[in-house]
Amino acid sequence: MGDASDIKANLPASGEGDTSPVLIIKPSHGWVSLQLRELWKARELLYFLTERDIKVRYKQTLLGAAWAIIQPFMTMVVFSLFFGRLAKVPSDGIPYPIFSYTALIPWTFFANGLAQSSNSLVGSANLIKKVYFPRMIIPISGVLVGLPDFLLSFLVLIGMMLYYQVYPSGAAILWLPVFLLLALITSLGVGLWLSALNVEYRDIRYVVPFLTQLWLFATPIAYPSSLLDEPWRTVYGLNPMVGVVEGFRWALLGTGHPPGPLVLASTLVALAILVSGAFYFRRMEKTFSDVV
Repeated sequence: MGDASDIKANLPASGEGDTSPVLIIKPSHGWVSLQLRELWKARELLYFLTERDIKVRYKQTLLGAAWAIIQPFMTMVVFSLFFGRLAKVPSDGIPYPIFSYTALIPWTFFANGLAQSSNSLVGSANLIKKVYFPRMIIPISGVLVGLPDFLLSFLVLIGMMLYYQVYPSGAAILWLPVFLLLALITSLGVGLWLSALNVEYRDIRYVVPFLTQLWLFATPIAYPSSLLDEPWRTVYGLNPMVGVVEGFRWALLGTGHPPGPLVLASTLVALAILVSGAFYFRRMEKTFSDVV
C-alpha cells in the first residue's frame, strides 16, 4: 500500500472526454519519510480508534476498570512479601509497598502499551485491507489506550502516599509528565518495531510476554538502582525504563537524585528506539495489506 507521497493524478488529454483526475496509488520503495503531516491530518481517526479500544477494553468483564488497579496492586503485594519482607531488599528508606507500587504504575503502563501495540496491526487486519490511512495510527492508539488505567492506578498511589505520609516536593512533581512521556515514547518505539515484525513473523506474539518478563527484572522495580555505583549506574540507564522508574520515585517519593546522566542516557536510548522504529515501520508499511 502506498502513502500520500506516492499518489499521482493523471489527467486525460484535451478532447478525450472525461477530465476528472485519476488517482494512482503506488507502493513506496526503500526508506521513506515519516509523513508526519499526513499523520497529523488523521488525528481524528486516532482519537476514534483510541476511544473505541478504551470502551471495549473491559466490556463484558466482571470487575471492569477495576482490573487497572488490581494488576499493579497485587504485584505490589507479592513483591512486598517476597522481596521486601523475606529477602529484605533495601528501599531507600521508603516503606517497601509504596516504593514498589510507585515503580509498578509506569511499568504497567509501558507493559500494557507494548502488548497492545505489538499485536495491533494483526488485530486490525480487516480495517487495514479495506481502506488506506496512516498505519502508524494503530500502534499509537494501542499505547494511548493505557492512559485511563494509569490515572486509576495513580489515584491508589495518592491514597498510599497519604497513608504512609510520604509527600513530594512541589518542584520535583512538575517533572512527572516528562517521565510519563518517556515511558510512552519507550513503549511506542518498541511497539512500532514489534508490530511491524509481527506482521511478517507471527511468533513475535510469543516473544513479547517473555521479553516483558525479562525487562521487568532488568528494571529497578523490586530493588533500587542505588545498589549500583557510578559509572555502572549510568550504564544501567541505557535501559529506558530505568530513567522512568527512578524519575517517578524521585518526583513522588524524594528518593535518589534529580535528573542527571542516568535519565539522560534513558532519554537518548528511548528516542533512538522511537525514531528507528518509526522509519522501519514506514519502510515495511507497503507490505502490511498483503501480508496481514
